[in-house]
Amino acid sequence: MSLAVEHDDLVTFRRDLHRHPEPAWCEFYTTARIVSELETRDVDEIHYGPGILGSERMNVPDDDELAEWFERAKDAGAREDILAELEGGYTGAVAVIRRGDGPVVGLRVDIDALPIQEADAEHAPAEGDFRSGNEGWMHACGHDAHATFGLGAIDEILESDFEGTLKVFFQPGEEQIVGGEPMADSELIDDVEYLIASHVGLDHPTGEVVAGVDGFLAVSHFLAEFSGEPSHAGGHPEEGRNTVQAMAAAIQNLYAIPRHSDGATRVNAGLVGGGTATNIIPEESFIEGEVRGETTELMQYMNDKAENVLRSAARMHDVEVETERLGRAPSATSDQELVDVVADVARDVTGVDSVLERDQLGGSEDATFLMQAVQDNGGYATYVGIGTDHPGGHHTSTFDVDEESLDIGVELLSKAVLAVAEQRP
Repeated sequence: MSLAVEHDDLVTFRRDLHRHPEPAWCEFYTTARIVSELETRDVDEIHYGPGILGSERMNVPDDDELAEWFERAKDAGAREDILAELEGGYTGAVAVIRRGDGPVVGLRVDIDALPIQEADAEHAPAEGDFRSGNEGWMHACGHDAHATFGLGAIDEILESDFEGTLKVFFQPGEEQIVGGEPMADSELIDDVEYLIASHVGLDHPTGEVVAGVDGFLAVSHFLAEFSGEPSHAGGHPEEGRNTVQAMAAAIQNLYAIPRHSDGATRVNAGLVGGGTATNIIPEESFIEGEVRGETTELMQYMNDKAENVLRSAARMHDVEVETERLGRAPSATSDQELVDVVADVARDVTGVDSVLERDQLGGSEDATFLMQAVQDNGGYATYVGIGTDHPGGHHTSTFDVDEESLDIGVELLSKAVLAVAEQRP
């Protein structure tokens, strides 16, 4: 299969997104760029704005941060008519191609970036002049390539004899696990019979494809904010109610939560802080953390135990604590019916020299919400790994993708869509 889309066009689009990495609910430039491209194609429907989300968003940045990223996108040349529909952080898009009778097939690709300072030496984006222009933020997990997969697959399907409906979900907010749930709750997912989600790399080399990724850890991110009473640490320490003491006790006991016989569990206090000066009893402190489990039930076990730890630590030190869920994702399993189709077509994709039927992720992903939504409606879903040679690991300052894998991903996903529509597994 020769691609309808040129390699250079895929590279140009991917590098433009790489220059403009944006965090969850702030993907204004990215979304506007995607929508602008979709409008030049024979796509039947383009959905963006609040209508693509079916439930409330979690962990939305404050108005000042949203406004800052909105202005950055405008300054970078994003179309203002599209930006107007995204204001308030309603980012992401869904493209729909309708071509007569046939099944409804969905592709899910994510579009957000990470809070990482990108390397500026001995790094291909720096040497090729497409390094991040948003300092402190970086496409360090390949979501720029994922968005390119989605757009390229649309081009291929438009040039094919596809019969059915294709929906491509350009999902915001994966890194904070906040975008999958509201997108999965929208009406746009309700009629999807088959869903293919994808990820580049995952420590697999260019030319290797994993037809079905499993081993998703269910995850819940939380914020715990402790509030107490300040006092002079030297003169009247007894008059204070020390939140850092509560925070420290909570951290120690979070890591002491008993493991579970049903499977793997995780806990991490990833970001902590509090206090204002060395001579003041700290009246405020916080923990941003997460719990994970091999299954959704195990994650809930960890979440319940963590809530108890946080409340108990607050009571022990006579302070108050408020907790908030910042994001979450369930576990999921790839369906063998789709794994077989993807594995079969992968063997005929140009540049693929190794096909693995399954592998374990060992991390978390909120594509699982969309996968479960389709599965709960009687459909099938799989999560596909598309290998790429990458310097540095995922979520590091030197991460990059081998741009030859862009062609592989586009051909694989478009062939899989065509095969699913024809075979209806």
